Amino acid sequence: MLLKHCIFPVAGFGTRFLPITKSVPKELLPIGSKPLIQFAVEEAFGAGINQFVFITNRHKNAIKNYFSPFKELEDHIKDSAVNLLLEGLNSLCLKSKFSFLYQEKMNGLGAAIQLANTLNIDSPFAVILPDDLCYSSEISVLEQMIQIHRKFPDKCIVALEEVEIESVSSYGIIHGNLINNYNNLYSIESLIEKPSIDIAPSNLAVIGRYILTPSIFKILKDVSMDKNNEIQITDALNEMAKNGQVLGLKFTGNRFDCGKPAGLIEANNFFL
Repeated sequence: MLLKHCIFPVAGFGTRFLPITKSVPKELLPIGSKPLIQFAVEEAFGAGINQFVFITNRHKNAIKNYFSPFKELEDHIKDSAVNLLLEGLNSLCLKSKFSFLYQEKMNGLGAAIQLANTLNIDSPFAVILPDDLCYSSEISVLEQMIQIHRKFPDKCIVALEEVEIESVSSYGIIHGNLINNYNNLYSIESLIEKPSIDIAPSNLAVIGRYILTPSIFKILKDVSMDKNNEIQITDALNEMAKNGQVLGLKFTGNRFDCGKPAGLIEANNFFL
C-alpha cells in the first residue's frame, strides 16, 4: 500500500534562532538557496507521496505562502534565466495537495499529530520533522522506511540513529532486538522519552521520520500529558510497542540537526 499523506509538524516558535525567527519560520531558514521545509517535502514527494499536511500556528503563514503562487513575481521573471530557479518548486506544487491545520497550543509532537485526525486519515501515513535534514546518496531515509512498510504494513516504523551516550537525554530512546534476516531492523519492546544516562536502555534514538498506522490516533487520545504539559508521540508508540506493533530502522545516510544553529551551519557546509 502506497502512503498518501505526510504530516509536517511545524508549529514551534524556533526560539533557538531568535531574533530571526520572530518573523521568519525556522523551517524557511536556508540550506544554500533552498529552505529546510522544501527538503522535507521533496523527500516525501520523491517517496511517492503528494498530500502534505502542515501542523502550524497562525504566526507562520510564510510557510503557506511559500507553497502558493506568487503571480506578480512570476510575471516579473518569466522571460529571464532566473525563472528556472522556481521550476522545481512550481512543478512540485502543481502535482501536490497542501493542507494547513493550526495548533493553538504548543503541547507536544503527539498533540500535533493527533490534530491531523480531523482530516479522517484512514491509512498509514508518514511524519517528517523538517529540523532533521536527512541525506542518503542512494535512496532517501523515508524510502528506506517505505521498503520495510511494504513487508510489515500493519506496524509503525521509526527511524533510528546511534547517538553519543551523553546525548540520550535529548531523544526518545528505544529498547529492542535486531530482527533476523533484516539488516538494521529492530523489533521495539519499549521507548522512553529523554531518559537520563543511567536509565537509558540503549543509545538508539528515534529521529524525525515516522510511518504510523491510523490506530495511533486512538492511542494518542488516551496519552497523558507529561510534566511539561506535552503529549509525546514516544509515549503512544511505547503503548503500541507493548503489543509488538513498532519497528525501528537504523537508516543509511546522514542526519543534520537543523533545529540548532550549529546543525544548520553543518548542513550548509555539507551541501554547498
